[in-house]
Amino acid sequence: MKFSYSALIGLFILFLTGFPVSEELIAQSRQLEAESAVTTEGQVTIKGERVRYEATAGTQPVWGEDGNPVASLFYVYYRKTDVSDVANRPLVFSFNGGPGSASVWMHIGYTGPRFLKIDDEGNPVQPYGVVENNHSILDVADIVYIDPVNTGFSRILSEDADRDDFFGVNADIAYLAEWIDNFVTRHGRWTSPKYLKGESYGTTRVSGLARRLQSAHWMFVNGVILVSPTGLGLEPPAMTPRSQILKLPYYAATAWYHDALSNDLQQRDLYDILPEVEQFTIDEYLPAVAKGGMLNSAERERIAETVSRYSGIDKQHILDYNLTIPTSFYWKELLRDEGLTVGRLDSRYRGIDRMNAGTSYDHDPALTAWNHAFTPAINYYLREVLGYETDLQYNIFGPVRPWDNSNDNTGIDLRRAMGENPFLHVMVQSGYYDGATDYFSAKYVLWNMDRSGRVQDRLRFEGYRSGHMMYLRQEDLATSNEHIREFIRESTTNGESARY
Repeated sequence: MKFSYSALIGLFILFLTGFPVSEELIAQSRQLEAESAVTTEGQVTIKGERVRYEATAGTQPVWGEDGNPVASLFYVYYRKTDVSDVANRPLVFSFNGGPGSASVWMHIGYTGPRFLKIDDEGNPVQPYGVVENNHSILDVADIVYIDPVNTGFSRILSEDADRDDFFGVNADIAYLAEWIDNFVTRHGRWTSPKYLKGESYGTTRVSGLARRLQSAHWMFVNGVILVSPTGLGLEPPAMTPRSQILKLPYYAATAWYHDALSNDLQQRDLYDILPEVEQFTIDEYLPAVAKGGMLNSAERERIAETVSRYSGIDKQHILDYNLTIPTSFYWKELLRDEGLTVGRLDSRYRGIDRMNAGTSYDHDPALTAWNHAFTPAINYYLREVLGYETDLQYNIFGPVRPWDNSNDNTGIDLRRAMGENPFLHVMVQSGYYDGATDYFSAKYVLWNMDRSGRVQDRLRFEGYRSGHMMYLRQEDLATSNEHIREFIRESTTNGESARY
């Protein structure tokens, strides 16, 4: 976005005369234009081949009922330039979560052509900035990174706009579906295979979008990629006994990583341990806790002993919490003897609290580390590399509260969309050390999305030895992007018919 002509004249006058520029002229640089676009050219080496592309950073309106813009969404659109036939060129729409999070995380941390400077395990590196992402999916698909209202540079424009039209599960899905419809029309991509990719709350968003685009816009997508998914209305609510029981495989992975298991378990590989813990969780742990006070003392002791063995938490704590372990207590307790906590979003990270006592940590050491790297990198990249000029603050996390969570059953919407669309495939990507949206609960969501077992051939699960943002670990960045490539190729039918 460029300054208006009058603003540039004002700045020129300031340079010549030394007189201050009016507040009105300065304010113009802090206002979002309903429509804008700055296009630059770039290239990146992916899998040994040079990929040339155009990057358009811009804004596109959200239209009100009266035909005037009520908000404007900031986006970055990457288009491979040597493609002659876009009819067969996949197009991916990418969102992050929150709600209230910008698309920065997957943009410069996962699938885009530039990757922030961090070490191989995801820790910050100074000076901050970006490098080529040699694992980007731009070789197989064009990508649009979208910032919902009040995130990134996206803002409400009209004083008469109703916040309820943006900040809620259904409202969010409705206006974004219309925005995607407009984008596809403007860029001539109706014939392209289309994909929706969301992380964390973004998985709630794209699950609902898959159905909304079909039912209200007659736009059928080929695939939905759920990165570290929420419960989608299918997982037990947080802090209920069943939700805490499903965390046990995650606890086992975290304890294994920190060498907190008994020697016989610690000497085995993680992939060897997890199936055993998963089976115990479903076959014994869930049924035992379901009995509540009816569970006899001998069985209670046996379950507590096994949970302690797999979680690394003392047996007495398991009994004191009636056989289930709250996540907040786990993050504080596991390494308490060392004076350390473990992270929520990625439990490989360790933190230091002001005191060793207590039942919850002071901060999430994983998120704190990531904010160090992402915030300066995205501001540098958008402004200085892509040339988008504005004095607006880029909201990594924006003000979207209160948020209407009613009708949060987008997993059911996604399953219905799969029933109506035989081309639609779904892939889940989860990190074993993610304590916010743990991997075993993600499996539970997939099982309950398809209780009939009729669409199992179109569901795929992939796990990684990292956390919520599995792509920040260099090894998993390569693997997870390759899984997306495979998923896109497998779900793009190239004219072959799909039928039940």
